[in-house]
Amino acid sequence: MKVCLFDIDGTLVTTGMAGKDALIDAFLHVAELTQMENVLTVSGKTDRGIFAELFQLHAKTMTEEAWRTFIERYLNGLEANLPKREGMVLEGVTALLARLSQRDDVLLGLLTGNVERGAALKLTHYGIHEYFAFGGFGDHHPDRDDVARAALAAAEQYHGSPFAPSDVFVIGDTPNDVKCARAIGAQAVAVATGVFSIAQLEAANPDLLLANLGDLDAVEAFMFGG
Repeated sequence: MKVCLFDIDGTLVTTGMAGKDALIDAFLHVAELTQMENVLTVSGKTDRGIFAELFQLHAKTMTEEAWRTFIERYLNGLEANLPKREGMVLEGVTALLARLSQRDDVLLGLLTGNVERGAALKLTHYGIHEYFAFGGFGDHHPDRDDVARAALAAAEQYHGSPFAPSDVFVIGDTPNDVKCARAIGAQAVAVATGVFSIAQLEAANPDLLLANLGDLDAVEAFMFGG
């Protein structure tokens, strides 16, 4: 049995900035600011880590109460934004998920910096949430490596037994996805459908590098041989 752990933003879908804009609005509200004072980059990070980074950059004190207020407003904003934006499921994704889900020797899960509820909102909106039964999320861990460990633990709990590292595949669009795959001994599939170029991803030394997930045969051949 093999397990595929998918990133969401830039790998499975793009939301037309629905998430980032909701996140900025939530931060400004909680921090009592009217505008961002520093540039925000979110790719490859976790929601919890982004929140902590924003508070640090803006010299604000981070508390659990602030986090709860932030995430509630963020999720409300995300849910409102999604229908208004020109997001999409990225090339090859629906066909790949459909093909893999039909096999009896692979499980599909998530490894994402999104909080669990945010992940569900995005994937439900784009009609692909049903493919994923478990995952690791950004609710508690600022470090994506810890999210990877949580995702692997969730996969093993769901499966009922451990996976060999060679049977675990992390699919993502950032160097951090490759890095967190290494943290759990997994194989890394990098796809250049986010903000990082082929050259930038190649420098991270993934095990498989693709322009997009449209080449279903290449993905299956890498995972299962043939």
